[in-house]
Amino acid sequence: MLAFILGIGMIALTVAIYIPATHLYRRLKWPILMPVLTATTVIVLILVLSGINLDTYMLGGKWIQELLGPAVVSLAFPLAKHLDVLKRNIIPILGGTLGGSIVGMSTGAAISLLLGYPQDIVIALLPKSITTPVAIQLADQVGGNSSFTSLFVMIAGFSGILLGPLILKWARVSSKNAYGIGLGSASHALGMARSFEYGENAVALSSVSMIVSAIAGSVMLPLWVWLIYG
Repeated sequence: MLAFILGIGMIALTVAIYIPATHLYRRLKWPILMPVLTATTVIVLILVLSGINLDTYMLGGKWIQELLGPAVVSLAFPLAKHLDVLKRNIIPILGGTLGGSIVGMSTGAAISLLLGYPQDIVIALLPKSITTPVAIQLADQVGGNSSFTSLFVMIAGFSGILLGPLILKWARVSSKNAYGIGLGSASHALGMARSFEYGENAVALSSVSMIVSAIAGSVMLPLWVWLIYG
């Protein structure tokens, strides 16, 4: 009974922080105030300052985490709604997403090897731009540390939604579709959430890019591990 009450309390805490964070972002539109980023930061601070350990938070957090899978499946709705847009942009989607997957994994491998990371951390870093449920499964299957994979996926997501639009703007990319493809392939679900700012077409393209990235990563990750470690 105590565990149930604590679980409900942790869910209530998360919702109570996330809703105001969403309203604040909609009002100010500052990238640094993305609700996922600000809510995560505030929750971490509360847990640290109050002495609540992660296991206690996860009594409720695990219920929220279980919704991640259905949330990914629900992306089929914008895909079906904008199928004509996807058909017209199939080449840019495949080219941009596959290119982004190759660059993302190769740079991750190069940096981690140069820094002398152990094998399980190197492998955990490779799927950083793949959506969390898929990245964790892939890392587990090829000998990576799935806990670090979750961390690297979050870092990639947050850095992508903060810096990605700025980089695209600096490169004078004006197509909203390009923003959707780039955010989806580099920052998975967080990137897709950011792409809502660029219209429904961008969201649909972002969703497809995220899915293609997951498929491409599932194929490429074992190949990278084989190339690096034989």
